[in-house]
Amino acid sequence: MTEEKKTATLSLNGQSYDLPVYSPSAGPDVIDIRKLYGQAGVFTYDPGFTSTASCDSTITYIDGELGELLHRGYPIDQLAAKSHYLEVCYLLLYGELPTAAALEKFETTITRHTMIHEQMHYFFRGFRRDAHPMATMVGVVGAMSAFYHDSTDIADPHQREIASHRLIAKMPTIAAMAYKYSIGQPFMYPRNDLDYAANFLQMCFAVPAEHYHVDPILARAMDRIFTLHADHEQNASTSTVRLASSSGANPFACIAAGIACLWGPAHGGANQACLEMLKEIGSPDRIPEFIARAKDKNDPFRLMGFGHRVYKNFDPRATVMKQSADEVLDLLGVENNPILATAKELERAALADDYFAEKKLFPNVDFYSGIILEAMGFPTSMFTPIFAVSRTVGWVSQWKEQLADPQHKIGRPRQLYLGSTARDYVDIEDR
Repeated sequence: MTEEKKTATLSLNGQSYDLPVYSPSAGPDVIDIRKLYGQAGVFTYDPGFTSTASCDSTITYIDGELGELLHRGYPIDQLAAKSHYLEVCYLLLYGELPTAAALEKFETTITRHTMIHEQMHYFFRGFRRDAHPMATMVGVVGAMSAFYHDSTDIADPHQREIASHRLIAKMPTIAAMAYKYSIGQPFMYPRNDLDYAANFLQMCFAVPAEHYHVDPILARAMDRIFTLHADHEQNASTSTVRLASSSGANPFACIAAGIACLWGPAHGGANQACLEMLKEIGSPDRIPEFIARAKDKNDPFRLMGFGHRVYKNFDPRATVMKQSADEVLDLLGVENNPILATAKELERAALADDYFAEKKLFPNVDFYSGIILEAMGFPTSMFTPIFAVSRTVGWVSQWKEQLADPQHKIGRPRQLYLGSTARDYVDIEDR
């Protein structure tokens, strides 16, 4: 961030106030309003903070108009095509792509941290069998602070590093255990001979009674899902992690807060909503009916998985995810799955329709990731936990960056108060 010696002038009640304007390395200029209340006695009003920069960051940049997503300057399509998840984790955490030696050391460190404390198994057994896996994850991740006391001191850089590694390494194990518990199967321990994505698949789908082979196409597709969801700038869950962190909370509590926020259907539940829509459509022959409903302004029905709140042109992650979806469906087939057959036909019909092209309502990353996870055999209840596994590195990277920021202070949004002004208490017999 550089100050270009530009100012914005605010005129209020006959007074003028000059506010500094900063220019970022990419994106729009920002007006610094930090001293506005002290100088003018007014706050700004921005519900949802959609026009407010809450921090400065060097991790992720999004240009919604151009359909651009950069991690430390590298385009997401290049990372998804040429890299893999743990290399992207290293990039997000440390700012640069690793050397071969640095990557090998990092991968070994993460692999050696994948097991969880054995006593934590009792936490899972305390939940009802029909508990949503996200509810389990919020509780178990928050409980990590009760087991890993040697990585909760946020003032110690070494402990912050250990906590970062533990969270990235153990989140797939916790998510897989939440899934296994929900279906009544025994937990599968992580294996050090498998890579990150393959290990997650074997923990979810293997059973002790027989050998489980992880198909490399499915492992690559899962790795891409992790990579494409690794970070997405200052979204709701990331902002939640930063806000929790601003109070000095331990890292496990902060990430648990992020998981809780991600659970909301307006944030992490988009691919689940997409699959539920496909189930509602039911079969390919009903697609024209639902496309007509999507075009009808008087019909509340919306095509889930098309368009994006941030990306106004196209979702740069979707192109790569479509390739994975095609590979997975070619491998597993769609003949016996009406949901997947409906998804393929809906994609074709929407891309061929001028209405969706004009409004730039293209399939987004959630549409394709939902298809892939459904084809792999995951229930929709596991879609958001998998999102949480993917996003953990983004949350951790943002958490580390915030703690190192000299401007770091506790978050304290203000409000536009519209309630009653001061009034005297009325005794109950006089009401």
